[in-house]
Amino acid sequence: MKSRPERALTFALAVTLSGCSLAPAYKTPQVPVAEQYQEHGSALGKGWVEAQPADQLPRDAWWTLYGDAQLDQLQQRLLHNNADLAAALAHYQQAQTYSMQARAGLFPQIGASGNAQRDRQSETRPLRGATSSANYNSYTLGAQVDYELDLWGRVRNTVEAGKDDALAAAADLASARLSLQAQLADNYIVLRGLDQQIKLLQESIAAYEKALQLTQTRHAGGIASGLDVARAQTQLSSAKSMGSQTQAQRAMVEHAIAVLVGESASKFSLAPETKTLPLPTVPVSLPSTLLERRPDVAAAERRTAAANARIGVARAAYFPSLNLSALGGFQSAEYAGLLAAPNRFWAIGPSLLLNVFDGGRRKASVEAAKAATDEAGAHYRGVVLTAFQQVEDSLAQLDHYGSARSDQKDAAEAATRSLDLAMDRYKQGAVGYLDVVQAQTVSLDAQRSLLDLDTRQLRASVQLVRALGGGWRADETTAEK
Repeated sequence: MKSRPERALTFALAVTLSGCSLAPAYKTPQVPVAEQYQEHGSALGKGWVEAQPADQLPRDAWWTLYGDAQLDQLQQRLLHNNADLAAALAHYQQAQTYSMQARAGLFPQIGASGNAQRDRQSETRPLRGATSSANYNSYTLGAQVDYELDLWGRVRNTVEAGKDDALAAAADLASARLSLQAQLADNYIVLRGLDQQIKLLQESIAAYEKALQLTQTRHAGGIASGLDVARAQTQLSSAKSMGSQTQAQRAMVEHAIAVLVGESASKFSLAPETKTLPLPTVPVSLPSTLLERRPDVAAAERRTAAANARIGVARAAYFPSLNLSALGGFQSAEYAGLLAAPNRFWAIGPSLLLNVFDGGRRKASVEAAKAATDEAGAHYRGVVLTAFQQVEDSLAQLDHYGSARSDQKDAAEAATRSLDLAMDRYKQGAVGYLDVVQAQTVSLDAQRSLLDLDTRQLRASVQLVRALGGGWRADETTAEK
């Protein structure tokens, strides 16, 4: 047969386990989701493919799609040294500890105390015994247990909100990591594009120097006018100016990369590299799966769930809180024999607290919690719609840049042939040097535009990977639930 303390504990556990939750039933906010991407038809085969069930971007190294060993090394340095990523990690760790603090409310709080003091009581103390001493010693050694019976789900909803906040912070960390990785890949692609531009300008400068020598020789021989020499010099100087401007742009991008990988811009450098990066094939799933692949979407959804749980916390304030407390120990006026049986004391019992009137504070708290949930839900819908927009933007860019590149390649080849013909005819005296200058300008612009489109396509592919959530998967945060 159970003793009274055992029956009391059993009753407390039964009441706690049967306690209700005052939080509304949570439902993920509804967002319109299309059956397929609008740009999927025209973009197919030009930078992306429709994903099959087994398709996944590389989970931790999606940038390997570009096949560049130096980019791989830079990404690893970013993961270890980037200051913003370290800050995001610290924020996540804070959220974890806050969740652990909230979870502690599910368990009894146990404390121990000890006290040794010399006291003097007032001679005019009310109800003081006539024979009691004014001075006395007091030695106390005891322990106390406090436990809140979670009748209305206040503690459980607080714990649930803390858990959801921690999951949101984990998704924030994944989102920050993806954003920084995409930014680094984008800057690296721009840097290599500028290297190709610089190489083209250097080749053009060398060709323009030879053209200037040709006009000077023809002028010295009385075949060409000084105007031809001036035009050739103008073309050469303009190309050199473009080269210097492009070098300045490259330096700015290189400095940005230095910050991303946690290095001082004064000590960081990347050697020029003009090899062409391949345009990767990116598997794209249906729009409905995007909600499972984007860490920022997961973070917004978990914050909505946390706000919903806090409605239950606010509502619980309308009902009484029930605490079960127990304390016990030893107390004596003499230190010797403190732990003797006659010196024992104990107390056990529940306490009930109900706030009868608060001037509308609880009602305001509930309304504030509801408004916070509406705000979080609206933010979630906004994040989802922005995610769809970013995917559509990247697909459209890949598609139209691909078509534009094809046409620009034809234009660049035609401009090169036009320049060759103009130079040959100038040497034969059939045309003036103005025709050569015009052909040089058109050819250089056409080739630079072609290189620019290559860079734009690659950058669009990076943004597509980012818009799809990179190699992140929803189970990275749901595993903690």
